[in-house]
Amino acid sequence: MPEIDVINIENKKVGTITLKPEIFGTPVKTHLIHQVFVNQRANKRQGTAFTQTRGMVSGGGAKPWRQKGTGRARAGSNRSPLWKGGGITFGPQPRDYSYKVPKKVRWAAMNSTLSAKVSSKDLVVIDKIDLPKSKTKIMASVLKKLGIKGSLLILISKNEHYIERAARNLAGVMVKNIDNISLYDIVSHKKILLTKETITKIEEVFG
Repeated sequence: MPEIDVINIENKKVGTITLKPEIFGTPVKTHLIHQVFVNQRANKRQGTAFTQTRGMVSGGGAKPWRQKGTGRARAGSNRSPLWKGGGITFGPQPRDYSYKVPKKVRWAAMNSTLSAKVSSKDLVVIDKIDLPKSKTKIMASVLKKLGIKGSLLILISKNEHYIERAARNLAGVMVKNIDNISLYDIVSHKKILLTKETITKIEEVFG
């Protein structure tokens, strides 16, 4: 069973925690991770791209010149896609890009992603995030002590607004509640910081 060290806010080891192998110790199935990642990206698309066809642009109606005798190419409308100011041929139209992925596939992909974070030592478990004040400077100091650089996802198990306020102005740092977490959020960040309480909540949800 996978084990991971638990540290405190001063980056000192205070214990270890045993993780559920069916969540944090599964084989990493990259094809499932890719499948769910692409799905969640597609579901985020607004699908509002729009171009006007020749039937939507203003103008047209009268034939620009007679069919024969001018020496020029035949033309039936000045709103043809061949003309400047004409409509767009096969341009994008509003559409829904979302689609569904089976629940078992989503869960297997999430477990694979968490297992990959454990194996690469990018999952950092802290006993608790106790800040004296909800200040960006204090949160930056804590992350520096923990040796965390680059993009970071802080997972919380309850509404801890003081953590969100302290971290929201830090570049590359995101705070998410475990109830609203997605595979896209985890894959998009290098490091994951969470508490023992959050680990318990993850094991309850994805176990």
